[in-house]
Amino acid sequence: MLFKNILVFIDSSESAMIAAMHAVLLSKETGAALTAVYVVDTKSVSELFKAHIFVDEEKELYEKDLEGDAQRYLRQVSRLASKKDVEVNTVTLEGSVAHEVRDYIKSGGFDLLVMGGVSEIRSRREEMLSESDRLLRTATCPVLLVRDGSDLWQSFEED
Repeated sequence: MLFKNILVFIDSSESAMIAAMHAVLLSKETGAALTAVYVVDTKSVSELFKAHIFVDEEKELYEKDLEGDAQRYLRQVSRLASKKDVEVNTVTLEGSVAHEVRDYIKSGGFDLLVMGGVSEIRSRREEMLSESDRLLRTATCPVLLVRDGSDLWQSFEED
């Protein structure tokens, strides 16, 4: 078997859901175990707090909103997997996105990371700050970068 343990990175983007569909179909075809991970980016929230962008109450509310997003998106991945009779393990982590996912890949023995297309980088500064881009460049296993899902929605509904 080419892949035995697939990890799909989920964030609050449409491209992450398209990546999830690809991961579900790949898991179904190969029989590989599938895990979906969402990282609540508490590192960035803490940096905003330190820069006095947030006061303490706002920081806590924002983190709760991010945790709610994580649960909502992971439930959606579970629904997608259920449509294809694929079992998926869902995990929520907290911290720096790239760091947490890299550590999780190592500890979980994943042999493929599936992630949605990285957003367009308009400046060198954005490139340095993009957690998804950093994850793509530093992942410790092969990465399947899903860029377009124009035909995927229809093929996903078939079967």
